[in-house]
Amino acid sequence: MHTNPDDLAKAKLNLETSQMPWSALQRFFAAGSLVFVDARLDLVDVAYQFSIDNKNQVEQWLAQGLVHLVTDGQAQQWLAGEALLWTTVVKPWVLVQA
Repeated sequence: MHTNPDDLAKAKLNLETSQMPWSALQRFFAAGSLVFVDARLDLVDVAYQFSIDNKNQVEQWLAQGLVHLVTDGQAQQWLAGEALLWTTVVKPWVLVQA
């Protein structure tokens, strides 16, 4: 049985995805490395595209507003609501989805 390397990479990212409280993510927000992924997108797929440096796809999502740095407003809302966010890491970025 031959396994596709892309599928292996996505499976690894999926295993590294978990929910984290906003309080544990604030330092990444302060460092400017926290990236919001709209719920219309699959977090693992976005993380994979970041990991393979697919600039065309990422730029398209940025232009559509589906992926962006976490805003001050989002941070305040999540702090007030003690939010749990789906999270995965693609260094130097931490991707989150509400």
